[in-house]
Amino acid sequence: MTNNKTILTWLEEMKALLNPDNVVWIDGSEEQLEQLRAQSVASGELTKLNEELLPDCYLHRTAINDVARVENRTFICSKKEENAGPTNNWMDPQQAYKMLYDIARGSYAGRTMYIIPFSMGPIGSPLAKAGIEVTDSIYVVLNMAIMTRTGQKVLDVLGDSNDWVRGLHSRCDIDEEKRYICQFPEDNTIISVNSGYGGNVLLGKKCFALRIASYQGWNEGWMAEHMLILGIENPQGEVKYVAAAFPSACGKTNLAMLIPPEYLKEQGYKIWTVGDDIAWMRIGPDGRLWAINPENGFFGVAPGTNEKSNFNALASTKQGTIFTNVAYDKDNGNVWWESLDKNPPENGIDWKGNPWNGKTSSEKGAHPNSRFTAPAKNCPCVSSEFDSTTGVPISAIVFGGRRAKIAPLVYQSKDWENGVFVGSTMASETTAAASGAVGVVRRDPMAMLPFCGYNMGDYFQHWLDMGKKLGDKAPKIFNVNWFRLDDEGHFIWPGFGDNMRVLNWIIARCENKVAAQETAIGYVPYSKDIDLTDLDFSIDTLNDILKVDREAWTKEAEEITEHYKKFGDKLPTELKTQLDNLKKGLAK
Repeated sequence: MTNNKTILTWLEEMKALLNPDNVVWIDGSEEQLEQLRAQSVASGELTKLNEELLPDCYLHRTAINDVARVENRTFICSKKEENAGPTNNWMDPQQAYKMLYDIARGSYAGRTMYIIPFSMGPIGSPLAKAGIEVTDSIYVVLNMAIMTRTGQKVLDVLGDSNDWVRGLHSRCDIDEEKRYICQFPEDNTIISVNSGYGGNVLLGKKCFALRIASYQGWNEGWMAEHMLILGIENPQGEVKYVAAAFPSACGKTNLAMLIPPEYLKEQGYKIWTVGDDIAWMRIGPDGRLWAINPENGFFGVAPGTNEKSNFNALASTKQGTIFTNVAYDKDNGNVWWESLDKNPPENGIDWKGNPWNGKTSSEKGAHPNSRFTAPAKNCPCVSSEFDSTTGVPISAIVFGGRRAKIAPLVYQSKDWENGVFVGSTMASETTAAASGAVGVVRRDPMAMLPFCGYNMGDYFQHWLDMGKKLGDKAPKIFNVNWFRLDDEGHFIWPGFGDNMRVLNWIIARCENKVAAQETAIGYVPYSKDIDLTDLDFSIDTLNDILKVDREAWTKEAEEITEHYKKFGDKLPTELKTQLDNLKKGLAK
């Protein structure tokens, strides 16, 4: 399939190491994929679902000890420990290669090696990157065929180039004591052993698209970010694009696939989904920041996804989807998970493969981290620019977290440098909703804490450097907080589709159409500029969730001071200045 010597040499090394019985190249054809699906159903690895209810859909169960990403077993293997920084687990590359090769050696004996050429981003896009993953898992092949662009065309575009990421996955014995997910940023290499779970073995996902790509972007002058990308279309048919970063459980996928409230929908407002998880962004020929979604599908959490919470995400799963670790209804060949609806199967099988009656059992039918791998083309609001090789121009970058009392509903940073400060201090907190008690604050800079492939102090500096290159064409930076609580612990802002009202204010600010109040933390809306039409929500309540509480923010500034200490000499001077400015502004 290729004459690329760098690929062929590496593959010979992998064959000698892994000792497969057979070798199969994945050519990207539907015929080949259909053969692999049939083979997996015959072996019991996949269960074919009801063809009328869910055409071309399958169910898979992972091992019970292998159901999520394992941050404590995930390593950045750079030559110097300081290059991995204080937020990553580090291992010496030579030590890591020896250990991993010893674990993987001979592990494909009796198995087939599948070679997957894949493209992160539209094939042929100047913003895309290629990879080769070898795996002994058909489940991985079929998921990668949904999540990335695979096959011969990838190799044709790559030609003789050595600019591709090497990915080795071996299930080995699914031994959690020997489970490692290791990234070698300086070598463009990823090695994953003893796992079969998607987030650890679909090496195009977080491993390549964020950990390796963030390092590549640092070296090459672009950005790989844990961000959704959405387009906001106004009644005149103009579309403005926003990239947004949120820690987990903060509604990233819901925002990416938002359905505007009826009042705005009737006016002609629409949301278009470009991506729900990852954005690669480069400065275009016009000096603006342009973004692609490097993925081709959605790897979504099933529990909590339903027609009300995210209609478009659920619709995306109706065809050509692989469900992992959800419950199975033996009566109708369908799948089920908690919060899907109020009709769990009585004659079911739970995610562990045991008989399960959802009406009587106290056990969950689906694992809390159960997943669906769905083609992006299924999404009813997928953007017409989804496959664009040039990407989309970004007008605004939005950060957000789950804060019960402190962060206003929305505010704009004072400039790019201040926006980097806002992103570098992002946090979410656990809340006891019944009492409104505030729990632990977890700082997650730019939502990249588990995914930055190099020293996060250098990552902050890279953001600052990108801002200097962009100059006055830099996107405006905002912070949102959908999660303010009242004294009884109830959410104040309605969220979901009504977040469109906040997005409209953000776009209006990008177009210099509305004024804002300058505060110590940034520019806060005048309440009259957030459209509350047809919403049972008072101006007084809106004013309350737009307030900047000086006492609370003074305490926040001290917590940021502690947060910054971990970056030592790598913390950019500009961010120290931003923190000092915040303290001075609050003291006035």
